[in-house]
Amino acid sequence: MIVTVTANPSVDRTIVLPGELVRGSVIRAADARVEPGGKGVNVSRAVQMAGAATTAILPARSGDPLLVGLDAVGLVHRTVDVAVDVRSNLTITEPDGTTTKLNLPGAVMSAAELAEMTRLVLDSASTATWVALCGSLPPGVPDDWYADLADRLSSMPCRVAVDTSGSPLTAVRAAMPAVSVDLIKPNSEELCEITGADLAALEQAADAGDFGPTHDAARALHDLAGCAVLATLGAAGAMLVTETGAWRATPPPMIPVSTVGAGDATLAGYLLATLDDAAPADALRRAVAYGSAAAGLAGTQPPRPTDLALSAVRVSEVATPHAV
Repeated sequence: MIVTVTANPSVDRTIVLPGELVRGSVIRAADARVEPGGKGVNVSRAVQMAGAATTAILPARSGDPLLVGLDAVGLVHRTVDVAVDVRSNLTITEPDGTTTKLNLPGAVMSAAELAEMTRLVLDSASTATWVALCGSLPPGVPDDWYADLADRLSSMPCRVAVDTSGSPLTAVRAAMPAVSVDLIKPNSEELCEITGADLAALEQAADAGDFGPTHDAARALHDLAGCAVLATLGAAGAMLVTETGAWRATPPPMIPVSTVGAGDATLAGYLLATLDDAAPADALRRAVAYGSAAAGLAGTQPPRPTDLALSAVRVSEVATPHAV
């Protein structure tokens, strides 16, 4: 069972443009999609597509359009009843794969609602293999809520993954190593945010096929946190660092349709692989295949296992003195 926690879910509205986005102009859209979203919801939807058990935990009032969408796709969810509608996020995609995303901050959660959310997470964790803490936090939720949840979950048999950014990610890092998790999944910006690495230099090197700066930063985070680090690098691929070694993976060349949700699909692919006791290199391969497949789909559609191009993902071990 993979339980996902999405404190700040959304209804994702995607507008597909026939050409380049021009500010101040009137453009007739080529297509549009409306889907249930939020990072944890996206992870659960991909897990569901693979036929594995999953439950998404999120705040939403009864009858909210988000829950209508989740019911329509048959996704199991547990919710905290809140007073207002879930936010809507807008994504604009261009033919060359350029994606522009406009995210609202989300509705304020009260202390009572947050306490109920915490209770649902801890209750669901008792039967979970993984609990994934995903995405931003809405107004009213303390920055250290994920760190506090991870601390409470440490006494339970589940493993904990964290995929967040900004102040919540900084709070998780600040709580380490006293608070432990099993996996952190930063993108390049988030990795540099919590390690102090130079973002421009890291991304430039990765785009040129040099994963050295990424490895140095991911290894530093691993050594601090004592957990696996799955660092995603967009079109350049991803890197996995564990206590037994480090691996890099590159996807096949492609023009993305929508990059929204690709990182979430990557996390889903990795978690699914661990359910099968896959070796680290194979787990990374599946993770990157999932992310690449998601980027090739419109909107925030979750990829199906049949969408994966596993053989086209190149994985290689990175030489490191830490490997055993």
